[in-house]
Amino acid sequence: MPKILRIINRFNLGGPTYNVAYLSKFLAPEYETLLVGGIQDKNETSSDYITSKLGLEPIIIDEMQREINGVNDLIAYRKITKIIKSYKPDIVHTHASKAGFLGRYAAMNNNVPTIVHTFHGHIFHSYFNRYKTKFFKTIERTLAKNTSKIIAISNKQLYELCDVHKIAPKEKFTVIPLGFDLERFQDNYNLKRESFRNEYNLSEDEIAISIIGRLVPVKNHRLFIKSIKFAKENTNKKLRAFIVGDGDLKWDLQEFATQLGLSFSNSENKKEKSDICFTSWIKDADYVFAGSDIVALTSLNEGTPVSLIEAQAANKPIISTSVGGIEDVVMDGKTALLSPNNELIPFSQNLCELITNDLLRTEMGQYGYEFVKQRYHYTRLVNDMKELYQSLLQ
Repeated sequence: MPKILRIINRFNLGGPTYNVAYLSKFLAPEYETLLVGGIQDKNETSSDYITSKLGLEPIIIDEMQREINGVNDLIAYRKITKIIKSYKPDIVHTHASKAGFLGRYAAMNNNVPTIVHTFHGHIFHSYFNRYKTKFFKTIERTLAKNTSKIIAISNKQLYELCDVHKIAPKEKFTVIPLGFDLERFQDNYNLKRESFRNEYNLSEDEIAISIIGRLVPVKNHRLFIKSIKFAKENTNKKLRAFIVGDGDLKWDLQEFATQLGLSFSNSENKKEKSDICFTSWIKDADYVFAGSDIVALTSLNEGTPVSLIEAQAANKPIISTSVGGIEDVVMDGKTALLSPNNELIPFSQNLCELITNDLLRTEMGQYGYEFVKQRYHYTRLVNDMKELYQSLLQ
């Protein structure tokens, strides 16, 4: 039985963690998998329940953290090297940037026969200045030369990695979209909706608009907050916005909302009828989406945004910026209204259209589940990965 050493940046709440968990569990019995990862950031909620629910016990490397740190990175590299020498994998498969850097170097230096890397998004714009970005591109191009196969999670991402950023020639790549347990967004839907709306004191005539993600610059929550102000001034509907997540920008965003004349609440006073509720992390996205009426995304850069896949699985209409792989994830005009990157007026007008047009919200929502269940179910992910591993090992 071939052995897979699967390494992920960190076990945070999000698509990459779900995907490495599904692959580690369901590639058996054809493949044996050892799962290794770093720890989540201090502002991220624990995702231990994702792996424990599947009976997985991953190895945690505390030193493998998001930030660049010479000492920690060297320790993490040595720990990965020790695991490789002990486990003797046939394939090392890394997920995301830090794991891809440390894991692939360790695999190369220990003669692992097959090395695979998955890009879960990329950091080649909207993250760092141009000097750092150039440095990271150079590293990725060097690593790519010694990688057996690189996985892009969307056709748009493949285009960016190959044609825009020149990371590697196209023959090095294959496209394997993410996969999720989507049935949970349909199960007990009415009960979840009632529970969420009771918890946050939402009346039937209030439209709940939710955005899920880390409170960091690349997610561009200021655009979301400005669009809520625009919608309140240009519609006569009752609106409540929910910012689900946490991060270093939380206090700045709350201050920004106050400057715009918007009231806010948080998890301690969540029943207040505020314009925006900062809920912090809520681990069950199906609970959030069931209680919501519209789902938003305002990112400056995205790979495959999990929240939009999950929103469609819950039959929710979407407004989003059109960046990264978003066009591959939604049906523009049918399940989502897309607008140019970081442009307030088009984004806000789309939001107002969904707020004021009850029929459009219903029609756009009803297409979502059928669209995503064929493309983003975890069984398809597992089958695609089995075929790839088989071809590489042969």
